[in-house]
Amino acid sequence: MKNSNTGFALVSGIAGLVFGWGLIISGMANPAKVIGFLDLSMPWDPSLMFVMGGAIALGLPGFLLAKRLKNSLMGMPMNLPTHTQIDKKLLLGAVLFGAGWGIGGFCPGPAVVAAASLATDGLIFIAAMLVGMFAFSVRTQ
Repeated sequence: MKNSNTGFALVSGIAGLVFGWGLIISGMANPAKVIGFLDLSMPWDPSLMFVMGGAIALGLPGFLLAKRLKNSLMGMPMNLPTHTQIDKKLLLGAVLFGAGWGIGGFCPGPAVVAAASLATDGLIFIAAMLVGMFAFSVRTQ
């Protein structure tokens, strides 16, 4: 069991590093780049659209494969969402996420990259995100 946990941690760490490097190389860890895409009052920067399109094209085959598997390639059970209905909670969450992303220029992944480089705005975003997560967990208990 210890070997599978070590393997899982290793694969997760490598995936996180690749994701982080991709964010840095694409410039998506820079909130100004993201705001350049989302803020229509300034010159538009379409690079986020191409990064998202590339991520979808790369990830889609993996998600299609995952839907067909009962266990992951590491032997762990697949726990994919089964709820497919679009409801008020989903829409409200999407609006809040989008508003936060547009205001701060960060979503969680790039914020972690920025915080790891000790960028003040990344650290502030992570702190606010953790407070929000805590508040949600207290509210739902």
